[in-house]
Amino acid sequence: MFLRPYDPARDFEDACRIWKEVGWMEDGQEEIEKSFLDGSTAWAAEWNGHVESLVTVAPGEMRYLDADLRLAAVTGVVVGRVARKQGLGMRLTAKALAEAAANGAQVGGLSIFDQGFYDKLGFGTGGYEHSFTFDPADLTVPNPSRPPIRLTKDDWERVHAARRKGRRGHGSCILHPAGLTRADMLWEKKAFGLGYTNEDGELTHFLWASPKNVAHGPYTVWWLVYRNGAQLLELFSLLKSWSDQVHTVEIGEPPEIQMQDLLRQPFRTRRTRREGKHRLESRAAAYYQWRILDLPACIASMRVSAPLRFALHLHDPIGRYLPENAPWRGLTGEYTLSLGETCTVHPGGETGLPVLEASVGAFTRWWLGVLPASSLALTDDFQAPPALLSALDEALCLPQPHPRWEF
Repeated sequence: MFLRPYDPARDFEDACRIWKEVGWMEDGQEEIEKSFLDGSTAWAAEWNGHVESLVTVAPGEMRYLDADLRLAAVTGVVVGRVARKQGLGMRLTAKALAEAAANGAQVGGLSIFDQGFYDKLGFGTGGYEHSFTFDPADLTVPNPSRPPIRLTKDDWERVHAARRKGRRGHGSCILHPAGLTRADMLWEKKAFGLGYTNEDGELTHFLWASPKNVAHGPYTVWWLVYRNGAQLLELFSLLKSWSDQVHTVEIGEPPEIQMQDLLRQPFRTRRTRREGKHRLESRAAAYYQWRILDLPACIASMRVSAPLRFALHLHDPIGRYLPENAPWRGLTGEYTLSLGETCTVHPGGETGLPVLEASVGAFTRWWLGVLPASSLALTDDFQAPPALLSALDEALCLPQPHPRWEF
């Protein structure tokens, strides 16, 4: 096995082959793969002269309160059929993260196929994302006051620019490569967009959707991009305008609202439409995981309500998967944290301080505000004296983090 940077001229055919083997693309969709790789960093695991695993990392930013941290977004981990259960994906992902951290990435993120696998690389589970399937006729917003413009897959550049300027909140992410937006737009054959511009012709807010059945739905809204609350409500008015023909729409709940507030008699309607392709439902799942890569930078972004000092004994499982020459070795070690209006971390656990022992994944979850310390002590690798847990709960009160950018 040989881990190395991806070479487009040499490896593209192998990359397409393993993507097809896992069902991520079909014949004739090679342009999607090219767009997906454009602007990202890719790493390949070579096995018997062919690439059998590919990991892609896109540069971006994560918002933490009012600070922007440099994000390494793992956008793809794929292993071909002949190299499963050989540890290729795990070791290649570890190497890709180490290289990203050495080059200045401060936090890493990815979406998961299931719980537990990426915990081995120090990732911790993020917050729940909610999705609603509803009848657009049940929306309580007014009818639209102006018509939208049509957006097609040829508009990928202005769509990407609008996504980058969309509303940001705690935990929100943007990914820099425009090729990722283009690839996602190409993916769904029946996808379309509708949106609005300002007086200068700049796209300010829009939705991107695709139907399972064009006549009546269900329609899935993949992206709902806006800069303020008025624009969000205008997009919901646009969805309401579909109700003469479309019976169901599925959408990810925007972090600013509760969807029930915009629906007429949601429980009654759900009871009468529990079955069939137009059933109404709501779901919650934690699809994303995160991990700190640069501990001083992440701690410096914090703001806590009460001063607090403690020792942190951190263990990072990624080290066992890294090659000996990796430029970054993970975060295992002992530290002293001083939290207040200014937050700092120093190597070495100062004696006499209360001690928090945690995995980097569990500590990331507390730092990001996914769960309070006392809850993490029940279900994750997060141990501290009761008094310190209570102090950590009191010190850090954050909004739930939402990435707002799928990857």
